[in-house]
Amino acid sequence: MENFQHITSFIWSVADDVLRDDFKRSKYPDVILPFTVLRRIDCVLAPTKEGVLKKYTELKDEIQNLDGVLKHESGYAFYNVSKYDFKRLLDDPANIHKNLIDYINGFSENVRDILDRFKIRNSIQTLHEKGSLYLLIQKFASDTVNLHPDRVSSHQMGYIFEELIRKFNEQNNENPGEHFTPREVIKLMANLMLSGDEDMLAHNHIVKTVFDPACGTGGMLSVTKEHILADINPNADIRLFGQETNDETYAVCKSDMLIKGDDRDAENIKPDTSFSRDGHADAKFDYMICNPPYGKSWKKEEDFIKAEYERGTAGRFEAGLPRISDGQLLFLQHMIAKRKAPEDGGSRIAIVMNGSPLFTGDAGSGESEIRRWVLENDWLEAIVALPGQLFYNTGINTYIWVLSNRKEERRKGKVQLIDATGCYVKMRKSLGDKRHEIANSQIREITRLFDAFEESETVKIFDAADFGYRKITVERPLRLNFCISAERIERLQSESAFQRLATSKKKGDAGAAEIAEGRRQQDLVLSVLREMAGDEVYTERPRFEKVLTAGFKKRGVKLDTTVKKAIFSALSERDETAAVCHDSKGMPEADPELRDTENVPLAESIYDYFEREVRPHVPDAWINEAVTDHRDGQVGKVGYEINFNRYFYTYTPPRPLEEIEAEIKELEAEILVMVKEMME
Repeated sequence: MENFQHITSFIWSVADDVLRDDFKRSKYPDVILPFTVLRRIDCVLAPTKEGVLKKYTELKDEIQNLDGVLKHESGYAFYNVSKYDFKRLLDDPANIHKNLIDYINGFSENVRDILDRFKIRNSIQTLHEKGSLYLLIQKFASDTVNLHPDRVSSHQMGYIFEELIRKFNEQNNENPGEHFTPREVIKLMANLMLSGDEDMLAHNHIVKTVFDPACGTGGMLSVTKEHILADINPNADIRLFGQETNDETYAVCKSDMLIKGDDRDAENIKPDTSFSRDGHADAKFDYMICNPPYGKSWKKEEDFIKAEYERGTAGRFEAGLPRISDGQLLFLQHMIAKRKAPEDGGSRIAIVMNGSPLFTGDAGSGESEIRRWVLENDWLEAIVALPGQLFYNTGINTYIWVLSNRKEERRKGKVQLIDATGCYVKMRKSLGDKRHEIANSQIREITRLFDAFEESETVKIFDAADFGYRKITVERPLRLNFCISAERIERLQSESAFQRLATSKKKGDAGAAEIAEGRRQQDLVLSVLREMAGDEVYTERPRFEKVLTAGFKKRGVKLDTTVKKAIFSALSERDETAAVCHDSKGMPEADPELRDTENVPLAESIYDYFEREVRPHVPDAWINEAVTDHRDGQVGKVGYEINFNRYFYTYTPPRPLEEIEAEIKELEAEILVMVKEMME
């Protein structure tokens, strides 16, 4: 780890030393990241460089396609046939620009694709024009940046890339939700995802696929594969698949896969967005693991995603759409759509998200419908609450969801919640917002709790339906009084229906005539009301209606229904002592201002709940039975939420009053002493 920190600090210093006057800080990663990748590849190929050049010289005129031969000679899934490397580039300062391009063109196609994703040629041209290219190559060619795998492991290299990207994002105020996943979190996720499958994975000739739809630099894929090979079965054939929308991190991921020696895995890493440009459209996977971006908008892909949702079960987002500002639950649905069928072995998923997908969204919302879909189909095995301050660019609380469509018998219909918020150790030195890490012993303990499937202080087991509720609408009757007072008559003039009398969509003389007639009607209505004005307050709407109708009839004025409604609205005020207003069918009319809702546990009758919890407090209330669930048709909308605080809340009693009083007196005494000292 110290080696990783030393190299990262040196490369970070190169950015300021070489690029400061020639590049904006926001452009530093465009130079530093591709040159770090290039230097890593340069170091990897160094031991076999001469052998590759010799073989290339011998066979280039005899064999048309030397790709396989040169890969074998290099020992990797890539090679370089240029005579240059970082050291030799320094031998000819005058031609370093031309020679560096020759060096890049000498790579196999898969490496050129990586470097082109970085747009490295643009950076080289700018460095050449600014006279900084030689100095940059010199810095990277130093022994300090010897990135050969013998000196810098794949894990350490991953940390170097991620720390550099973190620093650049932090410096440029990039979205804090776009962060990388600490290796200990990935290891825990892999443990949970693979738990119970150890015997199956230990079989001879076992072949399994692992997929990450937001793979970043590939850490989750690599750690999962290494975990299987190192701890379960070194002979397992583990095939990795991923997709990454950011060109730079895609290039880092693909280069890492190539360096590890498996061009098959490298080819399975696809660029672009997983949603509208799915790089694995028809594929199904055994395992899926992901840390999707938190709080990232999907506005750019809105049209595609909504169209995919409209396809229903034929699309990937059949359950619903979360709010457009956060696409985490889209990634979850995307992964669920890529599961193998249970009869084909099924799939298991581990995804880490923030708290929003657990409880954001009311009954009927996209988020709630997605939770409902997952829980009612019995795909959720467990959720683990992680400690805070684990991630590099954010200190928010996070949760690992473990899902499967091949649950063990004991887990069917159940969901396990594990509170692991206290499982951390403080780091000696923070990395950005990361101040905590999970120790290996704690990873083992959390995994043990998951495997044991037994309740304790930190483990709760629920029926899936326990997270559901039915949201009922509670109505109360409308009670109004009426008075034809000067103040209320004035209010009539602001009623939109009354104002529309003096408007017209017609043009010219016809429109002007209609407006004039409307104003005449307005004046007539106001005149009649002013004649009827008084202080009497009517607490029964039918009685007031009779008085109002008779008054207008007496003066020969017929009221339009719309205008009559506007008059009733302007001349009324809510009055809890007034009689209940009824509709045309004689039913009590609901007061929208008094409307309320209640969340009733799914296991309980809404009517029993209403009689026990609502009726004693508001005897005149009733359940609005017109509000029903769009799926089951029953009264009330079904919703689901998972509130960790509710399930793991520990009551802390307040301190005794005597203790608080004694503390206050002690503070008062200290203040008096301080005041006396100031006065002396």
